[in-house]
Amino acid sequence: MPASASLPQSENQAKEEILIDGTYYDVNDFKKRHPGGSIINFYTKGLDATDAFNSFHSRSVKATKFLKGLPSRPAEGAAKVEEMATSELLADFRKLTQELRDEGLFNPSPIHIAYRLAEIVIMHALGVWLVQQGYYIFGILILGIVQGRCGWLEHEAGHYSLTGKIEVDKHLQNILYCVGCGMSSSWWRNQHNKHHAMPQKLEHDVDLNTLPLVAFNKEIGKKGHKGWLKLQAYLFSPFICLVVALGWQFFLHPRHAFRTKKYIELFYFGLRYALWYLAFSNFSAGQIILLYVAYTWIGAAYIFTNFAMSHTHLPVLKAEDNVDWVRYAGDYTVNIESTFWVNWWMSYLNHQIEHHLYPSMPQFRHPQIAPRVKALFEKHGIPYVVYGYFEGLKVTYANLYTVGH
Repeated sequence: MPASASLPQSENQAKEEILIDGTYYDVNDFKKRHPGGSIINFYTKGLDATDAFNSFHSRSVKATKFLKGLPSRPAEGAAKVEEMATSELLADFRKLTQELRDEGLFNPSPIHIAYRLAEIVIMHALGVWLVQQGYYIFGILILGIVQGRCGWLEHEAGHYSLTGKIEVDKHLQNILYCVGCGMSSSWWRNQHNKHHAMPQKLEHDVDLNTLPLVAFNKEIGKKGHKGWLKLQAYLFSPFICLVVALGWQFFLHPRHAFRTKKYIELFYFGLRYALWYLAFSNFSAGQIILLYVAYTWIGAAYIFTNFAMSHTHLPVLKAEDNVDWVRYAGDYTVNIESTFWVNWWMSYLNHQIEHHLYPSMPQFRHPQIAPRVKALFEKHGIPYVVYGYFEGLKVTYANLYTVGH
């Protein structure tokens, strides 16, 4: 495992500072108010936050302006800082990033946005119509899949890469996630960005906090119930995904919205259930609930199972170890084959390597940049792993079985 990549520390760093572009910024008075939550604490240990800041805040003029207003000082040990900040790997990565920006590959596409939103509306209408016509299995299957597709699209809005306009994307994420999935968009932004900052790192990546229901790694599995975990490979898609989704919908996410006073999210939760009732008001209460559970099960199994293929079977990084932004993407993320149907089925998030390097890039552009990312990795001896779709499923479930036993 790579050794810690921390930078030289001085007495001043006890102030809780972060290093960005060769400057230390004092975040003592700001970190509790940081809109992105406690993720800022990940970088107060002498780590270089330059690439993380640029990746998360590239679209925010406000964030850059606010950063420049914080108390700051030039980094000490300038030669060492410069050496680490401009290593050949990171220099090549930043050069590629600038090339991609200059070529307009971070720009959203209005046509693509219209297509994705229209797809969601049409699939919902078709699913409801099929159920009303008595084609219950086909109707609920389509509704479950489009629920998952709301999850894929809210994910893009949450990264502000859908329209590229932060406030517009926040509103779209509220609708897509709160109405489409019954879950809190503010909770997602707070938690998911921690995963992006340091994927597969113990005590940092919240996606590793999966107990008591499932354990993807033996380090996590040590703390779980051994009898239950032995069954996790069999229960993951048909049961665990449903329990997680229902727990989020009816407990964790409403509680978060109440605690953080996100009243717009609570309104959208109510709208979701009102629309479901209106769509099937001619059914009995029991039938409406049964349809809802089936719909949630399909949607949760669809999106959680596909997400699991990108990280869960990979090694974890110890809490005290660190790697740079590029190696987090290369060592702790894999891609799933890029074909027309896989790109649609996984909404381009089968390109997880590219997504972790460039979370603010519209995801449909990832296949375009993949050959250049692969060339960068090959030049620097970083793995660029691509599984076939069914190979990825096999590896994921084999890992669940192995960890469980």
